[in-house]
Amino acid sequence: MNLERVSNEEKLGLCRKYYLGGYAFLPFLWLVNVVWFFQEAFIKPAYTEQLQIKAYVKWSGLGLAIWVAVLTTWITIYQHYRAQWGEVGDYLSFTIPLGIP
Repeated sequence: MNLERVSNEEKLGLCRKYYLGGYAFLPFLWLVNVVWFFQEAFIKPAYTEQLQIKAYVKWSGLGLAIWVAVLTTWITIYQHYRAQWGEVGDYLSFTIPLGIP
């Protein structure tokens, strides 16, 4: 979709949908929202809906950063302590890693 061909009201609606969709454990939508609407929010000349788009882009970026931090922390903890957790660590995994921990 080319944002140049879409009205400002439609841009705001689309930005809002991606922002709200990120709360459904779909942080990829927040990434798309930040990348796609960054120029509209911070670089383009001011227009009526820009303040709301800017807020959605900022909150999407913050949500994405928190999600990445939490996921990275969990992956690090799991990889470090999986062997010590024994069966519980194996049950948390989709595949049981083979080899010496």
